[in-house]
Amino acid sequence: MAAEWSVLLLTCQRGGCVSAFQRELEARRLRGGLGPRPPPLLLAVEDPWARLGSGGATLNALLVAAEHLSARAGCTVVTSDVLREARILILHMGRDFSFDDCGRAFTCLPVEEPGATAEALVCNLDSLLGTMTQRLCVGSPPGVWVCSTDMLLTVPSAPGIDWDGFQGVRVIAVPGSQAYARNHGVYLTDEQGLVHDIIYKGTEAQIQQCAGPDGTVPLVCGVVFFSSDAAEQLLATHVIPPLDACTYMGLDSGAPPIQLSLFFDIVLCMARGMTEDEFVKGGGDTSVKSARSVLWTALRAFPLSMACIPDASYDYMTTSASDHIRSLTLLPSSASHLRFCKTAHSHVDQPWLLEDGSSVTNCLLEGAVWLAAGSVIQHCHLQGPLEIGPGCLLSGLAAGSSPALQGCPLRDIVLQGHHVQLRDLPCCVFTLTGRLDDWQSPAKEATYLNVPWAEFFHRTGIREGDLWDAEMPQKSRCLLSARLFPVLHACEALGLEDVLWLLAPTAVAGERLARWRTAWRMSWQELLPCLDKAAELGARQALFFLQGQRKVRRVLLGRQDISLLPLARSAVHEGYHEAVLGTLDEVASTASDAGIAARALACIAEVLGCMARGEGGLRSGPAANREWASAFGRLESGDITGGVQELAVERQKWMSRPALLVRAARHYEGAEQILVRQAVMSSCQFVTVGQAELPPLGHWVQVACPARLDLSGGWSDTPPITYEHGGAVVDVAVLVDGCQPIGARVRRISEPELRLVSLGGTPQSEAVVELVCRELEHLQDYCQPHAPGALLKAAFICSQVVQFPSQKPLGAQLMESFGGGFEVHTWSKLPHGSGLGTSSILAGAVMASLYRAAGKAAGTESLIHAVLHLEQRLTTGGGWQDQVGGLVPGIKIGRSKAQLPLRVEVEKIPVPDGFTQTLNDHLLLVYTGKTRLARNLLQDVVRNWYARLPSAVQNADALVSTAEECAQALRQGNLPLIGKCLDRYWQQKKCMAPGCEPLAVGRMMDALRPYVYGQCLAGAGGGGFLYVLTKAPQQKEALHQILAKTEGLGNFSIHSIEVDTGGFSVEVLGCDAKDSAHPGEDVAM
Repeated sequence: MAAEWSVLLLTCQRGGCVSAFQRELEARRLRGGLGPRPPPLLLAVEDPWARLGSGGATLNALLVAAEHLSARAGCTVVTSDVLREARILILHMGRDFSFDDCGRAFTCLPVEEPGATAEALVCNLDSLLGTMTQRLCVGSPPGVWVCSTDMLLTVPSAPGIDWDGFQGVRVIAVPGSQAYARNHGVYLTDEQGLVHDIIYKGTEAQIQQCAGPDGTVPLVCGVVFFSSDAAEQLLATHVIPPLDACTYMGLDSGAPPIQLSLFFDIVLCMARGMTEDEFVKGGGDTSVKSARSVLWTALRAFPLSMACIPDASYDYMTTSASDHIRSLTLLPSSASHLRFCKTAHSHVDQPWLLEDGSSVTNCLLEGAVWLAAGSVIQHCHLQGPLEIGPGCLLSGLAAGSSPALQGCPLRDIVLQGHHVQLRDLPCCVFTLTGRLDDWQSPAKEATYLNVPWAEFFHRTGIREGDLWDAEMPQKSRCLLSARLFPVLHACEALGLEDVLWLLAPTAVAGERLARWRTAWRMSWQELLPCLDKAAELGARQALFFLQGQRKVRRVLLGRQDISLLPLARSAVHEGYHEAVLGTLDEVASTASDAGIAARALACIAEVLGCMARGEGGLRSGPAANREWASAFGRLESGDITGGVQELAVERQKWMSRPALLVRAARHYEGAEQILVRQAVMSSCQFVTVGQAELPPLGHWVQVACPARLDLSGGWSDTPPITYEHGGAVVDVAVLVDGCQPIGARVRRISEPELRLVSLGGTPQSEAVVELVCRELEHLQDYCQPHAPGALLKAAFICSQVVQFPSQKPLGAQLMESFGGGFEVHTWSKLPHGSGLGTSSILAGAVMASLYRAAGKAAGTESLIHAVLHLEQRLTTGGGWQDQVGGLVPGIKIGRSKAQLPLRVEVEKIPVPDGFTQTLNDHLLLVYTGKTRLARNLLQDVVRNWYARLPSAVQNADALVSTAEECAQALRQGNLPLIGKCLDRYWQQKKCMAPGCEPLAVGRMMDALRPYVYGQCLAGAGGGGFLYVLTKAPQQKEALHQILAKTEGLGNFSIHSIEVDTGGFSVEVLGCDAKDSAHPGEDVAM
């Protein structure tokens, strides 16, 4: 649950680049950073006056919000009625910040959010938005929340604020120490929680008066809530002088400026301990006193309550460099929704050179960059060798700064690069200060670069007159006003060395002093109004995507299970998609193996899909447009570099609108599938085929196979998951209603042709499909799975009985090698989409019978890998669990390692004596009556895997661990534990392929749940067979009665299954196979 805002406003100082901040808000909306239901109105609001104060900024923002809401409601004037049901959040950016040119709100935190929809830097603004929206404001009534952005705020997930019967205004406080309170504000409240007074920098006695039983005091943390009634009354004051001067309307009307504090001029008037006389007279000048009088009349009647949040924390962002460095290197409290990390959104060539307790955010560190504990680097592109000692803050330094830094001792200093706009001239200015320096203390009693000014003057030769005008009073001569920092030079370009020399010993300093004196220099105070916030935000963004491109290379080449989809989304939102596409092209074309290249192409498809922005149709679809055929041909031939380059050229023609982008994405997925096939076909090296006696002409070789049940681990055998993550599947070979339901037979015939016959459910059935292939051209569609006889055509090619393509005609090949052609019959008693592995097991049966009929011999391991090869040639892209289940007898676990070439290893699982019969008594097969319709299920799973969605990676881990746990349960003969594994496996299947549980199947499983240890749909799900492990043995009739009474199930049937311990059989029969076959009974569907 989260607060849903009607309006979100960000106030900024006059001249504070409001358009850049508006873009930042819009960017957060685009990338999902404002929650699932972002505010309809996002507004960056410029203060009308330079020194308006938080109170004036609040009133102006409230007016702007009301004006926009009134316009949306169709009103022609501002009406306070729009505040009745509105939920408004006002965030104040406040004053400039010494350590971030974009202010405290946009100070970046060392945080990465792996679960974020789009990857982005996390600023203090994002942290506060998350805290307010997801935690603090949840459950509050309509009204206006006001929040400062000058602090790091941490709130527990359940702050425990009671909103029942709330009226008036509420301030939020966090518990803090009395020592901390001496430099901050605290609330004094009565027993009912009503605020009596606000004490700022109070005496020890005053602070003690505010303390609770645990000794802590409620700190003012910059958060206030106004109910709708109170907000209406506050809004009404904007037309009353002198408060009208707080708004842009007052500015436009010529009213004189006024400065108001939110807490001491607006909130304080409602404190119970205040009298009107005391409050009004405390206002300073006449205009503020007059404003306070108006506010007293408007707001005094509202109760002011306080909510102090236990376990919350508040850290004001001071102008102390030590405090700032500490706040970025210390982990936030356990109550925070953020987790700090040493390196955030950064590429570091040698991460072991970063000491614990250091922090790197949005950086590119190339070569050897040593960083000591207690130091921070942000927004820098540095090239080593560099050594940065403790107590440093480096920010905004480009790669060109690195030579000046090399060999320069850095310790306890703050070094920053700034984008500055001097009228129409953009330039870069560097500032250098010490960690211990105070900006505003008079020079006589302060330091610069951590040493007394006098010592600094003596070492460098700089004089006071170089820094301050002669008429400037001594008390105003401070670091803030010292013209230390070179901006322009008449003859030479300035660089980082023009401030670094200020650290140098006396001998070196002399050489630089003259150049420094002849440069035009500015103080920090003079630089502040010239800071180009838009340019700074743009530079940060450019660096973010530069390190993001390095991340793309690192993740793909390192085969890391990290999702690049959030980065792709951000690149599209921010206009950096071409750069990311270029990087992906480079990785794909130079990758050392097809697996890496395939993932890179899948990532390109994701970028193109993101560019379509949800328009243009479904991602899954055909990918055989002739325009892409040349590039596909290069990939098929093994020319990955040339193929990727051709794809990139063709891609440019498909970028103009969403429909074309989606079609291009489909073709990139088609290209990726070509490379996956090539990667999987590396398993061919584990196919060993020997010679055997050639059966006589006309004699049938018949193979009958069991079906298979996957008890755990399915999907982990699917390429590319199986060779990128590693797979493990527990399978059982099973007889269905007492027979092996899948089979094939092959015989040689005298005619030089291939007769391909698909029978009904048994060897005795009539032919359903019959094809005769006399020319090689008749085999051309072997790679189109839905073409008639495609599987059998692919089997002839993969077994190398037929060479395709070849200059030699089919008839000549057959006569030369075998003295004639072949006739193949196949059958399956199982319905299409059964989930029992029919097609792969049938492929195994065909390959086994074909090898034997052609005078060849292949073992079970070779057949398993041969079927993998066949299905890649067929382009169905299946895994290995089905053929392992149907070709290896009994109960077993198949495994594949995360490597290429892909090799499947099978371990038979020994079970206790008599347990096989126990399984037979407790396992039942229920035909659901539903055929799986989701043809693109595999495509969706592969797409999610290539995107490395965290859920997909975690689920792949869980599939493999559940398979190992299930194997152990089988070794123990533990039925309840096996049942738990089945239930968990079904949840994992649903996570891997959402939508695989039809409504009727859900009803069926609900009805059976009390009577079973566990249950699961076979195979990928979506329909077909459900297998159940019953608590009691021999429950076929009992379950039939239960399901017969359950509404909405349709045409179901229940079948007995038993473990097939014999495995598939190969028989050489006479000329009439029908006399020797024992097909058993048909499965009634």
